[in-house]
Amino acid sequence: MSTYPAPGQLIPASAIPDIKAVPFGDSALMVSIASGTVEERQTGSRKLREILLEVRPHGLLDVVAGIDSVLVEFDCLAVSHGQLAQTIRLAAASRSFEGTGPSQTGKHFVIPIVINEAFAPDLRDVAEELGISKEAVLRHLEASELTINLLASAMAPMMGRVEFPGQVSRCKEPRTNVDPGSVMVAGTNAIIQPFPGPTGWKVIGRTPLTICDIREDPPTSFKLGDTVQFKVVPESEWKRLEGRFLRTDSYTTKEVH
Repeated sequence: MSTYPAPGQLIPASAIPDIKAVPFGDSALMVSIASGTVEERQTGSRKLREILLEVRPHGLLDVVAGIDSVLVEFDCLAVSHGQLAQTIRLAAASRSFEGTGPSQTGKHFVIPIVINEAFAPDLRDVAEELGISKEAVLRHLEASELTINLLASAMAPMMGRVEFPGQVSRCKEPRTNVDPGSVMVAGTNAIIQPFPGPTGWKVIGRTPLTICDIREDPPTSFKLGDTVQFKVVPESEWKRLEGRFLRTDSYTTKEVH
């Protein structure tokens, strides 16, 4: 599919978005939105990825999503860094690219979490670091509407931003194994552990829902740009909710007791 305007039709320079494209080795570009707030740059990067996967410019091999950028891998024998960078800008302009608006097509998930000493071993440390109570940490988490900006290892959804009054540091000594469903924070981001594994993020709760299941098709129901809201639920709810596959209707605010 051509990314250029029809013959005789010119795209004005003012319509070409402010996109930064930096060479990343011989056959890749690190592409990002050059201006705007953190949220605007993250939204813009997700839209860029969607455009590139739709258009598939000449020489494109893969597009890897980052938190606020995309790594564009290409065949260096078919196209140069400069040519591809200009094609990306023209593709964005030809599709009326708007990097500042919220996504209109994303799904919204309400994810219940249970808090106890076993499920939230770092909650006290996070509270002390932020200078607030443990209850206030959870209130900030519940009040935040988070956007999935990156699918990390094993399809773990990395989300931002939690409206904490400061940044949360990572663990001084990473854990070698964290249980599935663990809700973790670092900086002002949150992530959910899909499968058992190591982490340096601080664990402040756990969801009884299954967020990734290889028996499902697709194995996750979320994608980049979807939004998440956490809801703290009583520990007595764990048994009723345990094992439910995360969908938009897996848990609703009407179920909060």
